[in-house]
Amino acid sequence: MAERTNWLVDSEWLEAHLDSPDVVILDGSWYLPQLERDPKAEFRRAHIPGALFFDIDEIADLSTDLPHMLPSAELFNAEVSKMGISDGQTVVVYDGLGLSSAPRLWWTFRVMGVKDVYILDGGLPKWKAEKRPVTDEIRPRARGRFNAQLDHGAVRNFDDMLKAIKDDGVEIVDARSEERWRGIAPEPRPHLSSGRMPGSKNVPFNGLIDDNGQLKDVAFLKERFIEAGVDLSKPIITSCGSGATAAILFLALDTMGQKKLSLYDGSWTEWASRDDSIIEKD
Repeated sequence: MAERTNWLVDSEWLEAHLDSPDVVILDGSWYLPQLERDPKAEFRRAHIPGALFFDIDEIADLSTDLPHMLPSAELFNAEVSKMGISDGQTVVVYDGLGLSSAPRLWWTFRVMGVKDVYILDGGLPKWKAEKRPVTDEIRPRARGRFNAQLDHGAVRNFDDMLKAIKDDGVEIVDARSEERWRGIAPEPRPHLSSGRMPGSKNVPFNGLIDDNGQLKDVAFLKERFIEAGVDLSKPIITSCGSGATAAILFLALDTMGQKKLSLYDGSWTEWASRDDSIIEKD
């Protein structure tokens, strides 16, 4: 796996550790409304044995109407402790598309100070294709004790982005489709204008994932970012529609060895809804 990322675990390893008390498995599936999929219902029907469902829209900052914003450390502590997660455990996350929303959950645990958090390579589709076990049984865990150590430097807000668009020493990389980034295709959220932040570069997240829902190799990833005009020597802020697929770019860049990384949590949903933002279009 090293030629892609050290943050992946394969299905063989996970199946061998299904009964390990120190391994926590989380289904972090989330879908855009137009896909008409219910991740909670799908989880109840079939999930990896021992897995728990982590709702990124519920364990979030609910003081804003922006979707799945990063929760406070206090809220995160309370919720994950209630789920049975403790400091020092290994967390493995997956989603129902292979590599879609799981990186957002991986990023969240990283931001909260968890060092041993990994993504199941290929997610649930690959797991099922290999005919590995699934179940509808939900096994609650005993209450855990979790203490977040929030990495503030990995998260950017609107004010940070107003500064970043004027800073030549920072790269902003957008994971949305080229058409949305250029402003020639509509946003999936109909009340929002499409377009881009001034100076941002465009690396659509789906171009970094193969047909099996797996992250492509490092050489391909580097080539894709360089082709998009991204200066890899600069600090990079990733963005997307709502902060979910921006985490795929974060994962890819981390895989490439980039150290100065952060993610714009509100992403385009926040930027395009503000009267004081600047939107560029072709």
